[in-house]
Amino acid sequence: MSTNVMPVMLSTRHAADFRASMTDLDLGVARLTAVACSPVLSRRTPTHVRRGDPEHLQLALVTQGALVISQRGNDSMVAGGLVLTDTSRPSDGACTGGQIESVAMRIPRQALALRSDRVDSLLAQSLAADVGLGAILADFLKTLLTRGPRCRPEELRGMGTVALDLATAFLAQQLGDPGQAPAEARAQESQQRIYRFIENNLGDPGLTPQVIADQHNMSLRGLYALFGDQPLTISARIRHSRLERAHTDLASEELSGQPVQTIAARWGFSSATGFSRAFRDAYGVTPTEHRAISLAAPQHAEHTNPARDAHHHELPGPRFSAEDSTTA
Repeated sequence: MSTNVMPVMLSTRHAADFRASMTDLDLGVARLTAVACSPVLSRRTPTHVRRGDPEHLQLALVTQGALVISQRGNDSMVAGGLVLTDTSRPSDGACTGGQIESVAMRIPRQALALRSDRVDSLLAQSLAADVGLGAILADFLKTLLTRGPRCRPEELRGMGTVALDLATAFLAQQLGDPGQAPAEARAQESQQRIYRFIENNLGDPGLTPQVIADQHNMSLRGLYALFGDQPLTISARIRHSRLERAHTDLASEELSGQPVQTIAARWGFSSATGFSRAFRDAYGVTPTEHRAISLAAPQHAEHTNPARDAHHHELPGPRFSAEDSTTA
């Protein structure tokens, strides 16, 4: 728990026969974590927060047993419902009656297109999961947990955006009419919606800022204005995401039999020369060199290989003018 989720202190009176299991599913924009365990108490103190904070909101569905949760001065008992907690704040939890099972969606704070101060009012509140959007979200999370492990990574990323949209809509509903949200919050929501559209359409070589603007019923000028304060322009964001996907696939042993250009084309690069040049500019090595280095690394050293890490630096974020719609 402390390694994969966040530092926390756990205690139990059932040490002799304690049983627990955890399942973790990477959804790209979020993660899904299912926990089943014997009765246990949890405490996350300010010291734990300082020791490690992933800066996540956790929207948990309690599917068996009951959970008593305390955070930000709120105390609730949750059984069969949903509850939101914040990893950046101390919290206490207890499940004492019997085995508890829950599935939690871990959402990076910056990925949620809602104002933080408004979302904070929902922390440690019992939220209904048997009607309306809550029931739809709960069913979707349970289906993801059951079917997700057999899905391909790109399928999971797509379902992750759906899960995030559902979670955002559900929380917005709990806060009242989302149409009354301040302009800043609405702009952030629009940005996140466009980002998810980009991620879901990276394989389309015809994905351009104009196409994105048309799909979201705005002018090209309005699209550029919406992202005017972001570190990457729309064109740079498309290129950045495509290179990241290709970088990951080229390092995959399962895809080692596929030609480099096949992988490049999968992520929207129509020119082999253009892809190779963009990849080398971003990572300092050619796609073929990156694949060779990655596949030569022993499995146990995958995350600590100095040769690979030496060229895996953050992609640059060049600026583009409003007239520049090139994406690859």
